[in-house]
Amino acid sequence: MVVPPTPAELPPAPQPALKKEAKHYKGFVAGVFSGIAKLAVGHPFDTIKVRLQTSPSTRFSGPLQCLAQTIKNESIFGLYKGATPPLVGWMFMDSVMLGSLTFYRRLVSDNLFNSNPLPWYGHGIAGIMSGATVSFVAAPVEHIKARLQIQYAANKKERLYQGPLDAIKKIYRFHGIRGIYHGLQATLIFRGNFFFWWGSYDVFSRWMKERTSWSNPVINFWAGGLSAQVFWVLSYPSDVVKQRMMTDPLGEGLGDGTRQFRRWKDAAKGVYRENGWIGYWRGFVPCFLRAFPANAMALVAFEAAMRALPE
Repeated sequence: MVVPPTPAELPPAPQPALKKEAKHYKGFVAGVFSGIAKLAVGHPFDTIKVRLQTSPSTRFSGPLQCLAQTIKNESIFGLYKGATPPLVGWMFMDSVMLGSLTFYRRLVSDNLFNSNPLPWYGHGIAGIMSGATVSFVAAPVEHIKARLQIQYAANKKERLYQGPLDAIKKIYRFHGIRGIYHGLQATLIFRGNFFFWWGSYDVFSRWMKERTSWSNPVINFWAGGLSAQVFWVLSYPSDVVKQRMMTDPLGEGLGDGTRQFRRWKDAAKGVYRENGWIGYWRGFVPCFLRAFPANAMALVAFEAAMRALPE
């Protein structure tokens, strides 16, 4: 006679595993909405930031003059130059960044801390891992975007690159895949500072949940904006070096000039040589102003999508 197994002897039900997979999926899908929100709010600020970071100090006296000259010479659409790569790219980048962040948080929690909730520095470690992962998507997107943003000619025919696809085609023709990924090392260094972003996001979120009666979207907005500003204050100099690397002439068949910076440290020294310590902070004002609204709305969109998507 076969004795049926007791409930304790039965294998565990598969539902928890399915839920864990669903959570992974939600992070990647919700990141798409974050990317859309970030682009809509933040790209004009980003254009001003990149132009100030990469132009001679005599070209613009500050962000307001840069804004005024851009609109005067190129219309309001000049502020959205190079928007096509990040429109697609930021949707994909935020999907990878926030999806992998969700995965790495669980990985770090299960293997390093075995605790719930994860401490703030655990979120920071997951942020570093997420930053390294998304760098392989972000580097070519930001590279093409930056080269389009520093084309000042109002007449499209006078520009070296007619658009993102033309830029990709020309750079690949003369420099191959390494040319497309020009600035990857600088991107990895810059995004290593995600430790501060996601660590501080957890600190702000937890503090607001404990000390206020605000709703989740309001907490997401303020924690997202404040943590982004912490991140940019601490990481901005590395972003300046990254932009200088990405806008440095590639040379050879492109005919865009002679390359100045072969390595990250060459670009870092070049920034200091040209403008001293202040050179590492050129363009900081529009970046700082952009950081709060763009990332606050991005985190609101992300967290709202995470709550709305089915398990």
